[in-house]
Order: sequence, then C-alpha cells, then structure tokens
Amino acid sequence: MTTLRICFVGDSLVNGTNDPDFQGWPGRLAQGEVARGHDLSVYNLGIRGDTSAMIAERWQRECEVRLPAIQPCALVFSFGVNDVAFENGTRRVAFEQSLDIARTMMTAAKSWLPTLWVGPPPVELEQTTFVPAPNITYVFSRPNIQALSHAYGDIAVELGVPYFDLYAALDGDPNWLHSFDGFDSVHPNQNGYQLIRQHMQNWHAWRSWFDG
Repeated sequence: MTTLRICFVGDSLVNGTNDPDFQGWPGRLAQGEVARGHDLSVYNLGIRGDTSAMIAERWQRECEVRLPAIQPCALVFSFGVNDVAFENGTRRVAFEQSLDIARTMMTAAKSWLPTLWVGPPPVELEQTTFVPAPNITYVFSRPNIQALSHAYGDIAVELGVPYFDLYAALDGDPNWLHSFDGFDSVHPNQNGYQLIRQHMQNWHAWRSWFDG
C-alpha cells in the first residue's frame, strides 16, 4: 500500500468544471487508486480561468500548507488552455512567455517533490468561443493548444519531468467530442473526465508512484 498526499494544480479542467459529480479527472484518478488499496489525500487546486502566469504566482504557497514534510507528497500539474485564449484580440499569455513560465515552474516543482505534468486537452471545435462572464469572451484554437502541448513536451524532456500528452490522447476521439454538452465547448461532462482518468490511470509515470 502506498500512502501519498497529492496536490493537483491547474485550471478549470483540473477543477472539473461541468462535472455534476464535482470530481473531475483528479478525483476519479484518486478514487481508482483508493479502490486498489492505496491511502491518498488529494487536494484539487484547479481555479477557473487561471493561466500559467496566474498559477505560477500561487502554486507553491498553496501546496506548501497542504503537503507537510512528515508525509510522502507529490505534485501533478496541468495548464495551458487559458494561455492560448484570445481576449479582445489579444492572447492572454504570449507563446514564449508560456514556455518561460512553464520551465521555471516545473524546475522549481521538480526540485521540491516528485512531479508529473499533464498537457492541455483539446477543446471541442477548431475555433471555440466561450463567454465566462458578461463582457468577457475567450476564443480558443485547437492548433494553438496543440502547438503549446508539443512545446511543453519538449521542455519536459529537457527537465526530465514525466509528461502526458493529453492533447494527442484525446484528439480525434469521438468519445471526447461526445462529452461536450453543446453549451460549453471547453469543459467536458463527467464522461470526458472519466475518459481522461482512463487514459492516465495506466500511465507508467503515474503507476510508478503506486506499483514501484
């Protein structure tokens, strides 16, 4: 049996937005390990609308108060979709800035605790418009998410951080496309989060925390 405390750090897709069960993929992933007999404490630190720049400002202090040195602890990061969103014609985080932030953040995380990095998933449409609040409109592009995911993967190799290319795993999967409810083309329903869990639960880097 593995005893582990894990912080899942990221955005609304980590938070599990649109999941009526309020588990998202982190809760479902953890639930599967508990069913295998492992002892987990899970903290979901996903915040809706957060870019990598916003996550970089908060992740360490939020994790430090939840992950005491007296216990085995670990980190899982997933972010990037909000970086590529265009708001009023301006990308929320420029491509090179996204890479610089990710490199700095993942270097710090890896130096502190065992760390896994999950890439951003695709939105439903090639170009998806989402209105999170009155007078705010985000436009997402699948090709931009894919390009960022590939670049993140290169940084992960450079840093030696295990990286799961979620975009590649879900792109073109009809089950992923069917998980969008027709009202929100960015966040899947519970079936989409369950699909992410199914992809990740056998990922060798994740399994090494429990089966090693």
